[in-house]
Amino acid sequence: MERSAAATLDARILAAIRSYALDESEFDRLACDIFAYQFRTNAPYAAYARSCGITPDRLPHRAAAIPAVPVAAFKEAVLSTVGAGGAGLWFETSGTTAGIGGRHYLETAELYEAALLAGFDRALLADGARLRYLLLVPDVRTRPHSSLGFMMDRIAELRGDGRGGRFVDGDALDIDGLLGALDAAVADGAAVCIAATAFALVAAVDALRARGRRFGLPRGSRVMETGGFKGRARVVEQVQLYAEVSAGLGIPAAAIVGEYGMTELSSQYYDSPGSRTQAQRCKLAPPWLRALVVDPQGAPVAPGVVGAIRHIDCANRSSAVAIETDDLGALTPAGLVLLGRDRGAELRGCSLDAEDLAARA
Repeated sequence: MERSAAATLDARILAAIRSYALDESEFDRLACDIFAYQFRTNAPYAAYARSCGITPDRLPHRAAAIPAVPVAAFKEAVLSTVGAGGAGLWFETSGTTAGIGGRHYLETAELYEAALLAGFDRALLADGARLRYLLLVPDVRTRPHSSLGFMMDRIAELRGDGRGGRFVDGDALDIDGLLGALDAAVADGAAVCIAATAFALVAAVDALRARGRRFGLPRGSRVMETGGFKGRARVVEQVQLYAEVSAGLGIPAAAIVGEYGMTELSSQYYDSPGSRTQAQRCKLAPPWLRALVVDPQGAPVAPGVVGAIRHIDCANRSSAVAIETDDLGALTPAGLVLLGRDRGAELRGCSLDAEDLAARA
């Protein structure tokens, strides 16, 4: 019975991803049906939901009413409808200063790959460009369970020109390799997509400055920055960093697109096109993903009011559909505005993978 239920849900989710359309009533029905399935098959999530007053005869009928499991719970329990042994794919968080990470178990890669490609295609490849991908993110050859590394490896394989490269090895940025790849792209007239954590970009622009190098990358080149101006490395404000990247690579600041994702999610947010020329950027979600901003009691706040960000991700069919984070933000008519993290929360996130990057010439 549950296998049939899972297959039916996956078909509905894939239909929403492929059509890139899901109105509010459809989203509510799909998210609540996913939660009902998870309530039956994901024991740790069900136990948490019961502690929030959910019972089999009192299941939510609105997505906003679905109990959101705290993101820290992924470190404490196997939040999976198939268990760790039934997962075809799993990702590990970068952990904390104490080195304690969590795991996100997915039954298959199908929903994850469909969601990441659909979102990336619209946010970064609306022009249909076949780009050369230069990756300053965790290398899947040494970090096979990095969600960011997996994401960009698949995109480079399926959307790239086959001549890109990876330039982060552990905590070291291969600046010589990166400079060589940038020189080759200029010589070939090949537009590139540089995918990088914020700290990797800081290390790269520092190295360019130290070597007195500037580039004029081919028209159509772009950068995807994966967020995270936090941690122990030198912190650079986003506006300043984007200005330095723009000057060092010879691309407009509007060609730098911020991505916001988490290991515990299967989908990503991206800067809205209209905000890419503004100091305050807003993030847009794909149709099967919604953000709620809530107060300390978990109640939704009015538009423009700062609170904790809660995500409802229908692509998380085999884990937890609703997740509460330590990230702070506000919902506006233009999209989700990110405002950092709760200062009492532990350090975590994709950027910590590169927090100690040094451009080792």
